[in-house]
Amino acid sequence: MTLSERFNRAIEYAVAGHAGQVRKGSSIPYFSHLLAVAAIVLEYGGDEDAAIAALLHDIVEDSGGQPRLADVRIRFGDAVAAIVAGCTDADTTPKPPWRGRKEAYIARLAGEPAAVQLVSAADKLHNARSLLSDHYEIGSVLWERFNGGRAGTLWYYRNLIAAYTKAPPALVRELDRVVTALEARAAIEHRN
Repeated sequence: MTLSERFNRAIEYAVAGHAGQVRKGSSIPYFSHLLAVAAIVLEYGGDEDAAIAALLHDIVEDSGGQPRLADVRIRFGDAVAAIVAGCTDADTTPKPPWRGRKEAYIARLAGEPAAVQLVSAADKLHNARSLLSDHYEIGSVLWERFNGGRAGTLWYYRNLIAAYTKAPPALVRELDRVVTALEARAAIEHRN
C-alpha cells in the first residue's frame, strides 16, 4: 500500500496537536507513540484511514474534545473521525474518574467495528511494550505514573484483551503475551 499526501498531512496535524507533550514519566516526545501505533496498525493490515486514525487517536482526548473531533472529520473524513471517536474514552476536561471511564470504554469497545478495535489494540500494545520495558528499567515505581496503579492497570489491559473480538487475532495474541509478561513481573515484585 502506498500512503498518500493525506497521511503526511495527518502527521503534521498530530505533531501540532500534541506539541510539547511527552510520554508519562519521561522526556520522550508524545509523537513517538503516535508513530509507533500507526506502524503497528499498518503491520497488522490497517488501511490508510486506520493509519491516520492511529496518528490522531488521542487528539480528541488530549487536545480539544468535540471541537477537535469535528475538525478531524472535516480534514480527514468520516471514517477517520469514527475511528478516533471510537478510541476516545473521554472528551471533557477534567476527565471523569478513572475506573468508571475505563469500565465504560471496555463495555463500548466490545461493540465497536474492527477498525476501531485495530487502532485501540495497536495503541495498547505499544503502551504495554513501553510499560514492560520501563518495568525492567525502573521497577515498581513505574506504577506511580498511573491512576489505576499496578492492580488497576493490569485489570484494564486484561479486560481490553477480552474485548478485542474483532481486532486481528495475531495482534491480540501479541498484546496478551506482553501483558502476561508484565503480570509476571508485577507478581514477582508483589512477592518481594
